[in-house]
Amino acid sequence: MITDTSSKTVVGSYFITNYPPYSQWKQELVPEIEAALDSEPDRSVPLGLYLHIPFCRKRCKFCYFRVYTGQNAQSVTRYLDALIREVEMVSQRTGVAGRTLEFLYFGGGTPSYLSADQLRSLCDRMARFISWDSATEVTFECEPGTLSLEKVRALKELGVTRVSLGIENFNDEILKANGRAHLSAEIDRSYGWIQQVGFPQVNVDLIAGMAGETDENWADCVERVIELEPDNITIYQMELPYNTEFSKEILSGGEAPVADWPTKRRWANLAFDRCLAAGYQISSGNELVRNLSTDRFVYRDNLFRGSDLLAIGVSSFGHFQGVHYQNFDRMEEYLSAVEAGRLPINRALRPTRRQLLIREFVLCLKEGRISAEWFRRKYGVDVLQEFADPLRNQQAAGYLTVDGDEVCLTRKGLLQVDSLLPEYFEEEFHSVRYT
Repeated sequence: MITDTSSKTVVGSYFITNYPPYSQWKQELVPEIEAALDSEPDRSVPLGLYLHIPFCRKRCKFCYFRVYTGQNAQSVTRYLDALIREVEMVSQRTGVAGRTLEFLYFGGGTPSYLSADQLRSLCDRMARFISWDSATEVTFECEPGTLSLEKVRALKELGVTRVSLGIENFNDEILKANGRAHLSAEIDRSYGWIQQVGFPQVNVDLIAGMAGETDENWADCVERVIELEPDNITIYQMELPYNTEFSKEILSGGEAPVADWPTKRRWANLAFDRCLAAGYQISSGNELVRNLSTDRFVYRDNLFRGSDLLAIGVSSFGHFQGVHYQNFDRMEEYLSAVEAGRLPINRALRPTRRQLLIREFVLCLKEGRISAEWFRRKYGVDVLQEFADPLRNQQAAGYLTVDGDEVCLTRKGLLQVDSLLPEYFEEEFHSVRYT
């Protein structure tokens, strides 16, 4: 795990999305999630579903997700059939039966890799087993070059409320150098279709620090995103987890082709300043929105606060009734399990109550502001005392302020919030591999 991101970008996970670290989840603990799925649910807890579509036109050189390229129609059909079978099996478990989804997230890979007909069929078949008719948010990730007007219209018909378009950069040479499948002309065309059809929320992504990035080009990318006027803008700072193509080159003796951390933070800071001047508001350490009161990211809000999240698809991660779990991360293992009528769960972990507290505290801190009163009510713990040492250290370093019950990150803290979070971890997890 990276805890010092002061200079060079080295190989390792930086972006914190869960706790305890994924490396601590174990296959022998799968009975814990099985028991949770078979337990009577707390119906006051929101239920969501993450569905993984692992197919891509190309594998980006910085990608660390489980993705597959060059798949034929038969392979895709087999996988989609398995998704439906998995949804059916999960929907019949005691903890899920009869519940409706508050939020749904189609992630990847590239969900928009599927055709309009495949998407309609997938959603129609899923709806036989679990309903999202009353969902507050349905997010769908898109790669610009895979969209068509017909497909965008299909997304609207299927109830998608939040389209997330992976722009990453507008420079064709930089897109090529980083292995992206799309080019800038496809960004303009696909965004036009999205605007034409209309969605309650449109999100776009940029990545600071891609191989080949320059000050001039980054500033241009930020201005072009602002001109698009999306509802949400996500600014990622490129990290290099172990299984990316770039990371493999570095571990073989090569130099990191991406910008160092001070440069990435400087670029992210520029993006924040320009977006704020254009009327956006800061929603988290990497997201800006046009209106904080209406442009909520429901998936993130619930994920951070420990809501139930069903994991569907190869390598998917979930959390259900206090238990973390992940599906098999190899396609054949996943398919074999589902086709044999078994849930394809590979590893799990039931965190202690203190670990759940730490998880919620560090993830919510990524939003830039937390209230100690929330944690007193939910956990019966005064986080200002529980985390007194790291809070004091980080306040002294200028990363945050503590005012009464409010902990607020400074801009300096927001720009490198993920590097601050391990200080709140239990000591035994300070030096373990994160993933």
